[in-house]
Amino acid sequence: MQDKSYQIKISLKGSKPKIWRRIILSADTFLEDFHKIIQTTMGWTNSHLHQFIKNKTYYTVPLDDDFYGFNEAVDYIKEKIRVDDLLFSEKDKIIYEYDFGDGWEHEILLEKIILVDLKMKVPVCVAGKMECPPEDCGGIWGYYNLLEVVQNPKHPDYKDTREWFEGDLDPEYFDKDEINELLKEEGFGSLDFLTF
Repeated sequence: MQDKSYQIKISLKGSKPKIWRRIILSADTFLEDFHKIIQTTMGWTNSHLHQFIKNKTYYTVPLDDDFYGFNEAVDYIKEKIRVDDLLFSEKDKIIYEYDFGDGWEHEILLEKIILVDLKMKVPVCVAGKMECPPEDCGGIWGYYNLLEVVQNPKHPDYKDTREWFEGDLDPEYFDKDEINELLKEEGFGSLDFLTF
């Protein structure tokens, strides 16, 4: 038996060089799970609100009826919306926005529709580039400022920035195997899918 799967490229808008991931997932994946897959593959911590956007329609999970106008958005869990409800054909796109304060916007591009054996497990990350920015650093421009500061101990903001952010930053770091292990730990499929 075969199942329809999507090869999707997730690109963080405004990043240069581009921060991106290529994943394969089942076309009938619910948006609820797709959100978690994006979080895992990009390296976010699922600490903020998010939404999917297509044709000026917002798909989210409202906290209550009056929260920031989300009462006009589509509750994608309640409506049981799937990825193939928003992406129909190759080259279709949607936006995934994470953390409305920092405004991390991701372009979600359906690159290919493929048929796979049902015994092969998805989702799987097959490629990518660059490390995900840390949470709460002020969006893409804040991230580039953070990189500039932490790489220059003589920068006037170095001490304060290091008090806030103590970790290491390697903007070029990407480990596909690590991401796939995380997907497996999250309960998404297994790693016996395809070798790319």
